[in-house]
Amino acid sequence: MKILVAVKRVIDYNVQVRVKNDGTGVEKENVKMSMNPPDENAVEEALRIKESGKADEIIILSIGAEKSQETIRTALAMGADRGILIKTDHDVEPLGVSKLIAKIAEDEKPGIILLGKQAIDDDCNQTAQMVSALLNWPQGTFASKIEIENDSVLITREIDEGLEKIKVKIPFVASCDLRLNEPRYASLPNIMKAKNKPIDIKTAVDLGVDISPRIEQIKVEEPPVRQKGVIVSDVAELVKKLKHEAKVI
Repeated sequence: MKILVAVKRVIDYNVQVRVKNDGTGVEKENVKMSMNPPDENAVEEALRIKESGKADEIIILSIGAEKSQETIRTALAMGADRGILIKTDHDVEPLGVSKLIAKIAEDEKPGIILLGKQAIDDDCNQTAQMVSALLNWPQGTFASKIEIENDSVLITREIDEGLEKIKVKIPFVASCDLRLNEPRYASLPNIMKAKNKPIDIKTAVDLGVDISPRIEQIKVEEPPVRQKGVIVSDVAELVKKLKHEAKVI
């Protein structure tokens, strides 16, 4: 059985994000980039499934610029087998990403597709759900535990009320929560080995998939600066301000 894992190259979570001077987007030049954190959990889970003997091959898929190969290499250094890069110089909306993942799935025929719960750059949380719909496969989102039992899988999901357990059939799509596992660090020997692992480069045109944007981004702005708070001398003054100035009581 193959496992297909989709990973995204994003601005590192430790970097202070800055908006471009012309307001057309976020500054990405000369900024540290890394793999989207929930995607690391997806890679780690795929590796654990393979190490348990329930999968034969792990394929890493990324969609983005040429430098996205670095993100794929990171996953290959963790232990994945090969990579696929769908090269594009423009940001791709979640629907376009979902179409591309579905197309690769039709070609590669994996038993499992794993993605991160959501990307930390746009927080869309849509791709796994749309991939499931396009392929007509069962899905388990926000997975905090995945247990494979023959031809079915028990998935523990994190929901508002607590934990929910669902049972789905293979093949299936899952989006991985940060609490699913602790991603491993790549060892130096594995980093060296990853340099020789194959990465197949394709384009959306090669795959015959339309990824034309449906949403026009007009402007990006910094959030407003938070106003300085007011210090009151006692409770009576606080109540007065809440009543007469803020008018909340």
